[in-house]
Amino acid sequence: MGLEFNDKAGLSRRRFLQVSAGTATAMMVATLPNLSWAQVLKTEKVGLDQCLNLTPLEMAKKSNLVQSAYSYITGICGEIKKQALHDQVLQVIHNPAPTFMERYTTSDARRMLWGKLVAANYVSDTIGVTDFLPPSENIKKASQPFFAAPGSGYMSHHAYPGGLATHTAFNIRSSLNVYQAYFETFDYKLDRDIVIAAQALHDLHKPWVFQWQEDGTCLKEITLAGQGAHHVLGIAESIYRGFSPEVVVAQACAHNHPGSDKDEAEVVEWIKAASIIADKDPIREGLLSADGSTLPIPRRQENFVTHLGDHDWVLSGPAVKWTLPALKNIAKQEYKMSDQELNSKKFNYFRNYVFSQFSAMRSYQVLVTQGEAGLTSKVKEMID
Repeated sequence: MGLEFNDKAGLSRRRFLQVSAGTATAMMVATLPNLSWAQVLKTEKVGLDQCLNLTPLEMAKKSNLVQSAYSYITGICGEIKKQALHDQVLQVIHNPAPTFMERYTTSDARRMLWGKLVAANYVSDTIGVTDFLPPSENIKKASQPFFAAPGSGYMSHHAYPGGLATHTAFNIRSSLNVYQAYFETFDYKLDRDIVIAAQALHDLHKPWVFQWQEDGTCLKEITLAGQGAHHVLGIAESIYRGFSPEVVVAQACAHNHPGSDKDEAEVVEWIKAASIIADKDPIREGLLSADGSTLPIPRRQENFVTHLGDHDWVLSGPAVKWTLPALKNIAKQEYKMSDQELNSKKFNYFRNYVFSQFSAMRSYQVLVTQGEAGLTSKVKEMID
């Protein structure tokens, strides 16, 4: 449904300001056919044994919260006006496969790439050639659906099945609110297509980097060009797939902004590292300035909006860490898990189900407002 600032359509700035306050609330439910807020927030009660036998994919599929977030993402990406960009973005969301890996199907090709990254100081030589890229059995199909992946590493933000969907949906909403605020405050609009696309793509390779493991945790992430590998690998994927430089640069700015020389230098290095992986010249592709020292000038404001929109982690990361001690107490007292089980697959699956159905954010909010007793009550509503 997206609200465009289109004078030809008869929408004046005054009229826009009148209706915009209700837009953010409406956007959530309007993209979810036949779902009310009560349905979105509803959780299904399961037995403990069933909870411990659900796969991450099954947990994400069962979660109304996760599926509503994913529906929002696909719906809002469907509003992208530029047809080629519209199609490109939805292809990634529906299948975030590491297509650039078609260049590295042999051990010799991967070793050559590893050597280039080590020589440029983007990868530590202590990380072996077999470990610097995640496993990729099928480069044409994602290792898991976008909606089933965690939002980050297992002790970080939205670390549960479906966390990537809730994280990305929140970030897109944040970015669009900033986009809207620029119009309301300064009477100008940015490129909405770029804002949506860059934020939707900003974590596109988390399904690959954070593959779920049998014990209920996810793969650990290496550092690449000074960042978690998912960031540079995602930029490389967008370069390889031929996204416009405006979108790729904005995506690269998710983790930092070009507002100072020091901050911009980091983004430049991420783009250079990603270009090595994608086997592209970043200057020729329009990703950097003519001398390669800065982003393209003038620097687009969508770059900053993407960065501002990707700040959900500031609270959602600590929310996971601060909620886990209470969740362990609940598992021990109400579900009779031993101290050993609290550090095992059993608790991991228990925690994954609670967070995937209820989210770590809502769990923490209950903990803040109702204490551990309130959280215990919510957990018992989900797990018998």
